[in-house]
Amino acid sequence: MIKKYTCQNGVRVVLENIPTVRSVAIGVWIGTGSRNETKENNGISHFLEHMIFKGTKTRTAKDIAESFDSIGGQVNAFTSKEYTCYYAKVLDEHSDFALEVLADMFFNSTFDEEELKKEKNVVLEEIKMYEDTPDDIVHDILSKATFGNHPLAYPILGTEETLATFTGDSLRNYVNHYYTPDNVVISIAGNINEAFIKEVENYFGHYESKYTRPEYSAPSIIDEKIARKKDTEQAHLCIGFNGLQVGHEDIYSLIVLNNVLGGSMSSRLFQDVREARGLAYSIFSYHSAFLDNGLLAIYGGTASNQLDILFETIQDTLTTLKRTGLTEKELTNSKEQLKGSLMLSLESTNSRMSRNGKNELLLKRHRSLNEVLEQISAVTLDSVNHFADTIFTDQYSVALISPEGKLPTNIQ
Repeated sequence: MIKKYTCQNGVRVVLENIPTVRSVAIGVWIGTGSRNETKENNGISHFLEHMIFKGTKTRTAKDIAESFDSIGGQVNAFTSKEYTCYYAKVLDEHSDFALEVLADMFFNSTFDEEELKKEKNVVLEEIKMYEDTPDDIVHDILSKATFGNHPLAYPILGTEETLATFTGDSLRNYVNHYYTPDNVVISIAGNINEAFIKEVENYFGHYESKYTRPEYSAPSIIDEKIARKKDTEQAHLCIGFNGLQVGHEDIYSLIVLNNVLGGSMSSRLFQDVREARGLAYSIFSYHSAFLDNGLLAIYGGTASNQLDILFETIQDTLTTLKRTGLTEKELTNSKEQLKGSLMLSLESTNSRMSRNGKNELLLKRHRSLNEVLEQISAVTLDSVNHFADTIFTDQYSVALISPEGKLPTNIQ
């Protein structure tokens, strides 16, 4: 049972008691990410995530790390395009202590200049590592090809140029604008009772801000084709189609479609591209849902001299999928696969905390597990085939990284 509570300052708290476990996961969710940035400060959300761990008024960076090591707990964070999360997982007996440390990091980080210099170098190495991984960075290029100059196209890590400009003052200014009470959710899951909400309110329920939740501008899909030359062993290809926004009433029909297309070893792309023709080791599709739109993407990596054949095979798979639709077996298997994945993913307190935090932050509502399973069961062949017809059109974006840096002639 999920308990919801709104503090007097607007911070939202969601708590799910799971009495059968001995752990507690606590997440501080903030509705800001690279989408809230500008060209000038791109990467500041991610850099701030790093700096939150680099010392408070009473704790050094080492003290923060030792705080959780000393109780056998875990602490970490991540940044996405639309949100940031700081979280800890500890034994239930240490939940009060974990909450206090997270609150200390949230409110009292000093952003020390010496720590800033060191962490800039750490993040710079992270950017370089990412640049050395073409099968990762090609997805950022696809975002650029799909969303153009809109902030959804910005890389989460930022760039070497923007990273160099960050200061303690710029971090504090960003916190003041975006870490506002109406933009924060505290999600707790585990062996914890409802009284813990009052502890959360003691730490997070009284701070104020003169700023309010930022408004978003919806992007226009531009369907550009971008090729980058890079000395790689393979050509890395991404194709993007317009998807659905988070919380859309038909989202599960699209998820079922994606699963059949490229979400598993039995998917059409895996069978057509890898098993039947041996063109790629890695071939898959995925759907990313944002607040006001979505992106369904296909990725494949192959030798440069096979790039045109790979693209042709993918197009043939999409054409056949549109012409014949899903089979009853594919529909049933995909739905059962999704149900199983959902059930298994929620067996940890971290997963429950994450699900509840994202739902509250992005949707402000929580469906029970049974409601979600019913929605998946309600997906029909007609609803899935409808999306196959409407999404896979001649309007698509392309990102390519290859030694030649040229799109094959059959990509228009």
